[in-house]
Amino acid sequence: MKKIIFGVFAHPDDEAFIAAGALLTETRAGAELHLISLTNGSAGANPDNYPDLGAARLKEWQKAGDLLGATGMHHLGFIDGELTNKDMIEATRQIRTTIEDVLEGTTEPYEAEIMTFDLTGITGHIDHIVASRAASQVFYTSKQTNPNITRLRYVCLPQSIYPTVNTDWIFMEPGRAPSEISETIDARALRDDILAVMGAHHSQRSDMQAMVKSQGDNLGLHYFIVKN
Repeated sequence: MKKIIFGVFAHPDDEAFIAAGALLTETRAGAELHLISLTNGSAGANPDNYPDLGAARLKEWQKAGDLLGATGMHHLGFIDGELTNKDMIEATRQIRTTIEDVLEGTTEPYEAEIMTFDLTGITGHIDHIVASRAASQVFYTSKQTNPNITRLRYVCLPQSIYPTVNTDWIFMEPGRAPSEISETIDARALRDDILAVMGAHHSQRSDMQAMVKSQGDNLGLHYFIVKN
């Protein structure tokens, strides 16, 4: 049976920085991947002084998607850094429509799942939280009418690495306790491929460098809270 994964994230680069190893593992096992980004990341770092950073970042996102083996890339057009409750409702509608359109065009038996941020947004970023809650709303309402939508996978961080709150930027909750984590994917053997996916987001290289440094040898170790 075909497996279809919808990765719902807030910005171009989220899929690379928090889930590249897991997504590579899935597509190489035959899964069909569709990436959904709420924004174009226009509020991100711009070390190269692009006149239109959002357009540049969408090109980077396309390159990363190609490296991940994505079948579809769907940009929803919300404004980076300005997401509200109203936007969350509209994002829910657009995510649902995107998923329904893909699934209606699928001719073979399938199981579909949604992958998104932990409800905390992982870092506490409001855009992440909006993406996560919109994706959750789609999952819980859609599975009532489509039993082939089977799983919701929240990317999370473990308590062993982030044991306390972090206030270096915005309030970030501690990582999840072992009892909360449902699934671990160890893709550390794909390190070079993960770095290539992350590196596709060249404009955000400072974030990449910080993440690679912080994760060290654990780059590619991914944790999930899974809901059915």
